[in-house]
Amino acid sequence: MSKADILFLNNRDMEELGCGDMEAVIHDVERAYLLTEQGDVLVPGKCVMRWGTTPEDENIYGRINAMPGYIGGEYAMAGIKWIGSGPMNYKKGLPRASVTVILNDPDTKLPVCIADGTEVSAKRTGASGGVAMKLLSRQNAAVLTICGAGAQGRTQLEAALIVRPTIKKVYIYDIRMESSQRFAQEARAKYPQVEFLPVEGPEQAVRESDITVCVTLANEPIVQAEWLKKGCLLMNMADYEVSYDCVKRASKIVVDNWDTIKHRMVSTVAMMWKDGLVKDEDIHAQLGQILDGKKAGRENDQEIIYFNAVGTGILDLAVTTRCYRKAVETNKGTVVPYWV
Repeated sequence: MSKADILFLNNRDMEELGCGDMEAVIHDVERAYLLTEQGDVLVPGKCVMRWGTTPEDENIYGRINAMPGYIGGEYAMAGIKWIGSGPMNYKKGLPRASVTVILNDPDTKLPVCIADGTEVSAKRTGASGGVAMKLLSRQNAAVLTICGAGAQGRTQLEAALIVRPTIKKVYIYDIRMESSQRFAQEARAKYPQVEFLPVEGPEQAVRESDITVCVTLANEPIVQAEWLKKGCLLMNMADYEVSYDCVKRASKIVVDNWDTIKHRMVSTVAMMWKDGLVKDEDIHAQLGQILDGKKAGRENDQEIIYFNAVGTGILDLAVTTRCYRKAVETNKGTVVPYWV
């Protein structure tokens, strides 16, 4: 008889358990941000293992990140997210990201679950964008631009149409036009009520947009400040995708986790902080502060708001814990004897 078991959940198990339910994931992410603000989490920080010698090398050779944490509240679970990023994987027909999540009982500290977290990671990043749009975009937002036609662009779109069903037109920009066209074709079939327009360049799309989401591999700006219209939300969800002047033009700078952003040091606002152009007190709020009512989100339809997210492992832990508990209730997954 085993002294301790681990429940293994593969990608199909996780799908059946609801890891891809965007509305549920948005709820998990909101709770994680709120519990962070309330001090009921542990987030030691992200360990990044890079290949290559320059920032540009990372976009060729990739990296593996370790993201440990503990989330309290109704989740009460510790664990770690272990995520590999292979930018050239598409040439082999493989996803860019591969994620394994290990859950540990916070009492015994023993591992209780090993789960595929690849879809969890993509969905929780989309959900982070969704929470930001819910709090920071105009309620009647009608035009969206997505820069980056990969998996993250798709989850950002899914979350956007849940929190802002007023969106009627979506521009899609990618450095590879064929990727934009494929994205648009897929999206038209899934969301026939929305007009999808692939574009050769982002300028005119951004000028028209109420929300612009950047989820790219860019390491130099693809969005300029003069393109931003009054009342827009600019979302810098990856690295150095928008110009310094975009941040300077914003009425408010909002982030998911400022300490983590500074530690990661890849996004526009992080580099501005390093250069002394943004101070800690210039950050208007973290999402958790807005959710907790300590800070205001959007206050009028004229504000230009800049948002940056880097993500923490507790978001993945929240979603995976929900799925794990459902698996235990429904006898899903494979039980593996750990200590015998």
